[in-house]
Amino acid sequence: MDIDVEPVDEVAVDDEIVPTGIDAAEYVLYGGKGGVGKTTMAAATALASARDGTATLVVSTDPAHSLSDTLETEILDEPAQIREEIPLFAAEIDPDEAFEDGPFGGDANPLAGMLGGDTNPLGGSMPGSDEAAAIRLLLEYLDDPRFDRVVVDTAPTGHTLRLLELPEMLDSMIGKMLTLKERMGGMMEGLGGMFGDEKEQEEGIDSLREFSDRIERLRELLRDPARTDFRVVMVPEELSVLESERLLDRLDAFGIPVGTVVVNRVMQNPTEIVDVDPELFVSPNHTDCEFCARRWDVQQQALARSQDIFRGHQVRRVPLFAEEVRGERLLRVVAACLAD
Repeated sequence: MDIDVEPVDEVAVDDEIVPTGIDAAEYVLYGGKGGVGKTTMAAATALASARDGTATLVVSTDPAHSLSDTLETEILDEPAQIREEIPLFAAEIDPDEAFEDGPFGGDANPLAGMLGGDTNPLGGSMPGSDEAAAIRLLLEYLDDPRFDRVVVDTAPTGHTLRLLELPEMLDSMIGKMLTLKERMGGMMEGLGGMFGDEKEQEEGIDSLREFSDRIERLRELLRDPARTDFRVVMVPEELSVLESERLLDRLDAFGIPVGTVVVNRVMQNPTEIVDVDPELFVSPNHTDCEFCARRWDVQQQALARSQDIFRGHQVRRVPLFAEEVRGERLLRVVAACLAD
């Protein structure tokens, strides 16, 4: 039987349901397992934020960028306004290019003089260099006076946690360098270009210390719930629940509070979550569709097991849409789900 369904691209979403502005801190970060929809949440949040005239930057630190696809516009690696009618800016950080620009790449590498090259003498780039490069640019954007709010689509969980662990890594690196310098003493000068002169060695260590201090400042910012809203995104599946639990535990260990948990791709009728016209969307049929019923049962079991995750947090549900979430019409619905 043929069913005449009007594509979402061709229908208008009631503008009244779309938030004008958002009730959130000046920094909003979305974290979670890869593929759970962090980019979608970040894009929807940034669109809603900019609608009341708040200059908003949405930035992706995920090496596998999809922000351009989600917003259906070209996004550069430097912040640029992507909507004429609202102050919405966007940027996708390229870890490789950021690495080449320092602090561990090219001429800006603080270890270049000490180690006689631009990379790890054991081969490859410095450990954590891609995360370090991303966080360097992110710090610049967080301090940029052009933006009143910054929304961050973070890399998957493992990358995000490595960013937060960088200060300890750098402190350890600095300590080992100082120990090596003290033990070898004049021998380092005798080896010439391999370790550089005294001035280059000191500059390298000072540069690492400065960068470590900047990351520590970022961690302090993340620990301040008045300025930062860290949101964990998950899908109602067991593996996602387990990873979300680990992420929450690690963030808690760093002293970073999580105010909101977003459950994405829930097999519910969108009208049960947000006030939208039921005629605009195809909804899962739990009565006549055995596949839908079984998937909904799996999701309910996962949601039941995740009650400990939800405790103490605001929980926002976003439905599973029949269409891929791309472009402003569906992003507006997602924004309404996040606000409702």
